[in-house]
Amino acid sequence: MSNLATRTLTGVVLVVLVIGATITDQHLFALLFMVFTIVGLWELYTLVEKAGINPNKPAGLLAGIVLFITNALVAMNMMNIEWLLINFVCVFLIFLFELYRNDPNPFTNIAFTFFGLLYVAVPFSILNYFPNPAFIPGVYHSSLLLGFFFLVWINDTGAFLIGSAIGKHRLFERVSPKKTWEGAIGGAVFALISAFIISHYYVHLSTKDWFIIALIVIVFGTYGDLFESMFKRSIDAKDSGTILPGHGGVLDRFDGVLMAAPFVFVYLLMSY
Repeated sequence: MSNLATRTLTGVVLVVLVIGATITDQHLFALLFMVFTIVGLWELYTLVEKAGINPNKPAGLLAGIVLFITNALVAMNMMNIEWLLINFVCVFLIFLFELYRNDPNPFTNIAFTFFGLLYVAVPFSILNYFPNPAFIPGVYHSSLLLGFFFLVWINDTGAFLIGSAIGKHRLFERVSPKKTWEGAIGGAVFALISAFIISHYYVHLSTKDWFIIALIVIVFGTYGDLFESMFKRSIDAKDSGTILPGHGGVLDRFDGVLMAAPFVFVYLLMSY
């Protein structure tokens, strides 16, 4: 099977999995993205290990799981918001755990352990709040999540297709030589058109809101892709992992989601 066919098949399976979990049940969505959180943290910590850094994998994974579960339960109104304070305990325990590791670079290890939580666990945890940004008991608008994912995927796909077809002017050659301005503009056009279409079916937000979310995705989803490329280039890695044939790892596939999710969440909180 060619790389394009493998990439396409993997992408279709992943999209079906995410859409299926999202529209079926909030608990199933949370379970799926908790798995993505664990795999994403593992990928990131494994990558930085290749650069000679020794993050505290067990502590980082434990803190990431607690962070995700507590936020998911709060988002589903199954736990009071005060329980989120337990995450401060987990964060400071990482300092204590590092005391007993006898590593020559403890603060570098701590920094990259925290980096994993901030870059992977926090954005994935935030996604749990998208279906109910007003915290109304019993409410689950899967359309808010689906619309966000559709915009990220369409922006990425449009950028890839247009960039591959006519891309000539490099967007950020130092970080990602293959990405072009033509691709970025093409992805933006596709995303804005899609936002207009989405607004006619997912009416929990206005057309203006969907356009603004699309603009956030266009800007910060692209930056997420560039940031991931910069990170991998800094440690001389091609992909973050191998779990997704043709795509690499979870971090490779969700780089736009990871960067755009916090900004979209803030907008939802302010506008809903």
